[in-house]
Amino acid sequence: MIRPVSTAPSAASLPAVGLSGLALYLPPYRVDLRSWCEWTGAEWEKVREVVGDGFRLLGPGQSMYTMAATAVLRLITAYGIDPRRIHYLGLGTESSTDNSAGAIIVKGIVDSGLQSLGLPPIARTCEVPEFKHACLGGVYGLKNALRFLATDSDDDACAIVVCADKALYERGSSGEPTQGAGAVAMLLERDPALATIDLRESGTASAYRMVDFRKPLPTKAGANGSAPSIDIPVFNGRYSTSCYVDEIRRAMEAMYRRRRLVPADYIRNLAGVFMHRPYARMPETGWSLVYLFALAAGTPADHDELASYCAGAGLHLRDVLAEMMDPPDVASYGICERIQEEVFPLAMTVLKVFRQSDAFRRFVRAPMQAGSTAMREMGNLYTAALPAWLAAGFAEAAASGPDLAGREVLAVGYGSGDAADAIPLRVVAGWEAAARRIDVTGALQDSVALTAEQYLALRESAVPAGLPPPHRGEFVVDRVGRDSGTRFQDRGIEYYRYVQ
Repeated sequence: MIRPVSTAPSAASLPAVGLSGLALYLPPYRVDLRSWCEWTGAEWEKVREVVGDGFRLLGPGQSMYTMAATAVLRLITAYGIDPRRIHYLGLGTESSTDNSAGAIIVKGIVDSGLQSLGLPPIARTCEVPEFKHACLGGVYGLKNALRFLATDSDDDACAIVVCADKALYERGSSGEPTQGAGAVAMLLERDPALATIDLRESGTASAYRMVDFRKPLPTKAGANGSAPSIDIPVFNGRYSTSCYVDEIRRAMEAMYRRRRLVPADYIRNLAGVFMHRPYARMPETGWSLVYLFALAAGTPADHDELASYCAGAGLHLRDVLAEMMDPPDVASYGICERIQEEVFPLAMTVLKVFRQSDAFRRFVRAPMQAGSTAMREMGNLYTAALPAWLAAGFAEAAASGPDLAGREVLAVGYGSGDAADAIPLRVVAGWEAAARRIDVTGALQDSVALTAEQYLALRESAVPAGLPPPHRGEFVVDRVGRDSGTRFQDRGIEYYRYVQ
């Protein structure tokens, strides 16, 4: 019998691949959350502490595709990329409106902008996949791009993954202040300029969680005609938080096992932590519980530290360890009768004490500080939330001067439903030059403050009175096709234009 010969490269022969640059786009139309609280009667101090300061909305003539294309074009021009080197263009989103095409739409829009600038188009041999898994779609696109570069690309080829989304929630819901819109494009290369990424050191986890967060198509949601818009998710807030906590800790545990790490020691030595961020408090809560779970799985000294927090909460270490080391099946809480129950009641009680500790300030707040101020202005960007924080964090670190070369930072992605990835990045020497090209300040500038009337109109895709057009250097939807005859059809297809 003839045996096939494997030509796959060995792990030792794989080239170093990773992140070389980032570019951010935010629509100019901004909702100030303090003003929003005045419009709605919400408590500003609570919203500021838990959520942030503001968020952006798409304006007339803008779409997920125009945001993605603008971010990609900004990346190409900021880093002087020869478009002919781009052999992979991945799109991560949960806001796509075309169920047939995805990243190829972005490629076509970008090519038109490149032509306007006198630049060559993206390579005809470019792969154009789209990835969807709630807010983790961009991370899946990133991982696939890295695999492409390591095993299937020419030496001089590069890859771009762009994450673009809009987050809308029902008026009056707990999610309404956590809305947002934006896009982030990531440049990935061999011998990267910012950080190497070895996926063999990452951890992943997934589990089906039913009613955590879903966007069922209106035609599938019910027969009574009251189905919500596809843009408005079905979600359960308390349960969603438990799902987030459980899945990221499981991804972390997978990474610990794979790398044979001592969990708490690893956390204490990280130079930075960046996570999926639907609102300001969520990653802080998630990472705090990751640390507490690490103590539970740690050394006697780690148990002593955990015991001190338990004592402060009036709990016995034994009971807390029992909950953490044998946690319940989170999916069993996804029913109407249990949806408001706390999945980790003892751990959440200990968390309140831990928040007052020096360890919380050193190992939770400090490594999550870089870029956090800018993120308070962005709202929830779904797939783009984690890449946006990476962009803001690297840009701030380059400006403030900490030497990250040779250090490890951690990116933790999450997508409801559920799945999570823990991906370490090792910062390379000379990273500052690439980080200084990340123009987060420019993306936040020149915003247009919306009135209550304009906010409500944009939510309904109407054209508010007195709203200025998008800025120059962006793509817009020029028109939407309406023909549906036998000779020619373009009904619902968007046509795009680059505004120079």
